[in-house]
Amino acid sequence: MVLRELKALRKEKTIMFAILIQLFIASFSSVILLGIMVYYDPDSIGQNAQLRLDVGVLGDTQSQFTNLLEQRHHRVRVFSDAAKAETAFKAGRLDAIVYIPEDSKDVVEMKLVLPEMDAQATLVLMLLKEPLEKYENYLREQQGLIVRYQDIKGKPFSTNEFLYTIIIPILMFFPAFIAGSMVIDSISEEMENKTLETLLSAPVSINQITGAKIAASVVVGALQCIAWIILLGLNGFSVQNAWIILILSMLVIAIVALLALLVSLVFRDRERSQFIYSLVILVLFSLTYFVNPSPFALVARLATGDPFVGAGQLLVYVIMLGALVAVTPFITKRLTRV
Repeated sequence: MVLRELKALRKEKTIMFAILIQLFIASFSSVILLGIMVYYDPDSIGQNAQLRLDVGVLGDTQSQFTNLLEQRHHRVRVFSDAAKAETAFKAGRLDAIVYIPEDSKDVVEMKLVLPEMDAQATLVLMLLKEPLEKYENYLREQQGLIVRYQDIKGKPFSTNEFLYTIIIPILMFFPAFIAGSMVIDSISEEMENKTLETLLSAPVSINQITGAKIAASVVVGALQCIAWIILLGLNGFSVQNAWIILILSMLVIAIVALLALLVSLVFRDRERSQFIYSLVILVLFSLTYFVNPSPFALVARLATGDPFVGAGQLLVYVIMLGALVAVTPFITKRLTRV
């Protein structure tokens, strides 16, 4: 019966489209994250974007700055004549021109030529910001001034904030919403098409029928979560405590699926059931912010490897699921009176 429900899923175009949206988010999470960060924290583009610039260098072509540019995978083109560099820049073969004076004990005054277009000039400057800051730090060290602000490892805080508090929780909990829609569509279809009586004529109980529908939704949701974690890893994002997060997601999926079953039994038709289900889920997930930690915060903390959270925080969800499973037989009695 579970296989029957999984095969029927292919006919639900709305649900399949929602799964494809999640697949796109998980597959191109690094690109989506970069797009969001452009608006929230433009300075992070220099650290996140894998863009290569063609930079013309004049003056001290053996400077440490040229090595820093190459470390960031920018293409360095050396010029001995400023006129030739300017010609290449105007022809579009260079994204920027940098004049590097010889190292001295005095203040080093570098000259940077950027494109005339504001957007392009801003992007180029952001990509050059990190090498310029590291070169500044290098020059200070040559003068005996030790500054370590460039030694901070990893991505900026704002990048991790978006990844672990928005993208990962969305990917882990969105399958629960789809699971609920699956259950409502399946139950409503059985009731509207009067096929439930046919199923009950077979040697199966009503609890087995509804249990198969719940199990199918949990299987689909679990497969989605596993795929999203793998795709996040392929995008270069580390997700700690992946198994605990997966179990939490499955618990939430089962809880939402059982609530969807209750809604579908009460309202009986697909349109009203889906509408009320959406309102119920919206209210419930809003109320979870009064729980400490909330499901979204718990996923974020687990994914970052927070040592103060672990499998013990799943107990409340296990209790909720157990309570719903205990009352499910009484709920399904209503279904037999269709």
